[in-house]
Amino acid sequence: MSLELYFIRHGLAGEHGSYTNDAERPLTEEGKQKTRQIAKRLHGLELRFDLILTSPLVRARQTADLLLEAKLADTLQETSDLAPGGSLTTWLEWLQEWRSPQKNALALVGHEPDLSTWAEILLWSEAKGALRLRKAGVIGLTLPDRSPPIGNSSLFWLTPPRFLL
Repeated sequence: MSLELYFIRHGLAGEHGSYTNDAERPLTEEGKQKTRQIAKRLHGLELRFDLILTSPLVRARQTADLLLEAKLADTLQETSDLAPGGSLTTWLEWLQEWRSPQKNALALVGHEPDLSTWAEILLWSEAKGALRLRKAGVIGLTLPDRSPPIGNSSLFWLTPPRFLL
């Protein structure tokens, strides 16, 4: 069975460079509010994930927590693969072990440009710089059941956050 993979960029966060440790940069109050609204809208669209996999950075984890709070999944897990500069290869190895016929949808919460780059590699076998994921935006791909996902996935959703508010 094919798998729906949702790339979700973290919501609006504190200004880059304003924190000594960028990993600790949190969502702003506006970012929390908009991300919460988007999560509720996704729930209203009857979206449901088998797992939310998130970057360990504070802003991504807060975004994932808001998705969990909106009941889009029952389970949340952190992985360093989704931190900036994370490894697509390592994540694909994890995915191969995690996948099963009972699992239909997976959300990845992370950062740009990594999420768009990963999506492009899964679609076209290379990063072309054609996709841009805005804060709290969503890219949806269908990963094939039997063939390798790189170059064999299909785009079914590319939504900027303004369409979900």
